[in-house]
Amino acid sequence: MIAVGSDHGGFDLKQKVLAHLEAQGIAYKDMGCYAKESCDYPVFGHAVAKAVASGECEKGIVICTTGIGISITANKTPGIRCALCSDSLSAKMTRLHNDANVLAMGAGIVGDNLAIDIVDQFLGTAFSGDERHQRRVDLIEQ
Repeated sequence: MIAVGSDHGGFDLKQKVLAHLEAQGIAYKDMGCYAKESCDYPVFGHAVAKAVASGECEKGIVICTTGIGISITANKTPGIRCALCSDSLSAKMTRLHNDANVLAMGAGIVGDNLAIDIVDQFLGTAFSGDERHQRRVDLIEQ
């Protein structure tokens, strides 16, 4: 299951991501926000991060206007490796090399089609498991 959350700035893109996940048959949990009224991204960044860190959800996706604030928020939760991606290669490489478990995107930075490709790369790429990458992930977690 994928935890997905956004603030008001990421709401429209979140809705597009949820529709894409549904069309792909990928289970998700919408952690909010649920409307376009101004709200605070840390509430939703923390909710997604806690769902992933607890094992309730396998991975997470967080979205705000730039992706910066919500990615910083998610990374405050122990066990979370949230990567802010604005291109498909970064999404693929952060899974391969960093075993990132939360994807952050900026709705004001990436368009809808690119965002969907970023999501597909992130969710469709497995961690390489190479010793050097595992060693580095272990160092991150220390």
